[in-house]
Amino acid sequence: MISLVVPAFNESAVLKALYERVAAAAQTWGDTWELIIVDDGSRDDTFEIASRIGAHDPHLKVLSFSRNFGHQAAVTAGLEYASGDIIAIIDADLQDPPEELNRFINKCREGYDVVYAIRVKRKEGPLKRLAYFAYYRFLRQLSSIEIPLDSGDFCVMTRRIVDVINALPERNRFVRGLRSWSGFSQIGLEYERDARQAGEVKYTFSKLAKLGLDGLFSFSYKPLHLLMIAGIGVGSLAFLGGFASFLMYVTNATIAGYNPRTARGWTSLFITILFMAGLQLFSLGLLGEYIGRIFEEIKDRPVYVPRRFVNLDSRPHRLRTDPK
Repeated sequence: MISLVVPAFNESAVLKALYERVAAAAQTWGDTWELIIVDDGSRDDTFEIASRIGAHDPHLKVLSFSRNFGHQAAVTAGLEYASGDIIAIIDADLQDPPEELNRFINKCREGYDVVYAIRVKRKEGPLKRLAYFAYYRFLRQLSSIEIPLDSGDFCVMTRRIVDVINALPERNRFVRGLRSWSGFSQIGLEYERDARQAGEVKYTFSKLAKLGLDGLFSFSYKPLHLLMIAGIGVGSLAFLGGFASFLMYVTNATIAGYNPRTARGWTSLFITILFMAGLQLFSLGLLGEYIGRIFEEIKDRPVYVPRRFVNLDSRPHRLRTDPK
């Protein structure tokens, strides 16, 4: 079986087209299939439209959340409820063309456990494209694992990879990072990302920023190393400056018009205090990002709360297949 996981938030305008294109593409896969729509607490009639389609075609299955838990939570839920031997993830807005999936599925059949999509051309504006370009390269430099450049959640994975991801306990999930962390054989395929078919963009700047920070702080502690290095550097400069000023005071020396006995140095002192205060606040904020994520993890709340099901067992696949 091939499972297709689709997170959806206020995507009523595109659901019918999504289903029709997936159903047409599935004819080329040569296997049974299921389309799992994860309604991430939509405020429009996303669930109702998906339910009506599911009432006529059991291939389409729907899981609805009690509220909006976020894109990565919806992807997580889809992976946990997917029953397939091969599992694909695409977005509901059809920027990830379902027709491309056949190439990815065939690569899985050749023996690869993960086939991820590499975006060679985006339809977003230049500033957003630049931000994506810079972020992925920045993440790759800081990450403790190798996360492929320009690859999002669009991918096809085998059951054993999905089982590994489902078994991971963290709540702040960055699925494309977890996918890379899991290892096994992985390969990327290039594709051209389409423009959104209908509706409005759901990933606002704040949501993108949170996702980016989750990826950075979940897979790297190098910022803490850099912070320590910066602290050592600033402390060393302060020590050398203080020692030099002491020698100049003792010898009554004047260098470049500066003499510690005559110059009061209010401006330099004010700037130094502001610089150190800014560095300290930045350091506290950086530590706070890590501590905040630790706080979220130790509460051990569920990643999402399911509310309604269509053509789905209320228990996730991972629990249905657990021998315990």
